[in-house]
Amino acid sequence: MEENIKQHFRPNEGAFIDQVADWISTASGQYRPVLTSFLNPRQRYIARTMANAADEVKMASAGGWAGAEMQRVLFYPTYYQPTTADFELRVLEINYPTKFTEFHHRQIMGTLIGEGLERAAFGDILGGQGRWQVVVTTAMAKYLRANVSHIGRVKIKWQPVEAANVLHPVEDWEPLTTTVSSLRLDAVVAAGFNYSRNRAKQLVEHGQVRLNWEEVDRPDEQVVVHDLISVRHGGRIRLDEAQGVTRKGKERVSLSVVHA
Repeated sequence: MEENIKQHFRPNEGAFIDQVADWISTASGQYRPVLTSFLNPRQRYIARTMANAADEVKMASAGGWAGAEMQRVLFYPTYYQPTTADFELRVLEINYPTKFTEFHHRQIMGTLIGEGLERAAFGDILGGQGRWQVVVTTAMAKYLRANVSHIGRVKIKWQPVEAANVLHPVEDWEPLTTTVSSLRLDAVVAAGFNYSRNRAKQLVEHGQVRLNWEEVDRPDEQVVVHDLISVRHGGRIRLDEAQGVTRKGKERVSLSVVHA
């Protein structure tokens, strides 16, 4: 199954496809649920495509709040009924002196990565009105509370948050239907933010653009449906739909855009 699936995805997604195949095989062969780390939307799209092709396995996902970008996935036999507890999620709020300190998303992300955590080890970082929360696994919650006491030079404490008190940030995604000369990364960035093609190309080459959370320096990298593009100081673009080629040979696409 994996070889057939791989034909429809990027060559560099092969290792992840193999991992998904292993998760599905374990859930099916051992007749038990299998829980993954946090997966981004593109990874979940691949996982769901493969789960839908499996006869005896279903898939569910959760990320601590209704609009979560990063979510853990549960593959489970058809007899099984998943519950919220199966996803082993915790939300921690950062307790810090708000009168004297202002945190930003990148500082919190940098602290977690600086602790040696992979991006898949934690979920969304939620912020609003001076409050910050992080979605983590049950095991990671214990680790952070015991071992991480500072963000930069600021002393912090991690406080568990009940589901009713989880922040629900609102991102102003704006729909945009447009045409691009191709689905190259620089072309999509240029269309999403109304940049010149040359400016978009330079942003990619200078490490200012991330594709599905990974830094990419190739302007000709092909963008596909469900990809998420982050542009430093620009915002984010999500490719929602590729609608085919126009009579003039351009690609018609549906994007969602958030401006920084």
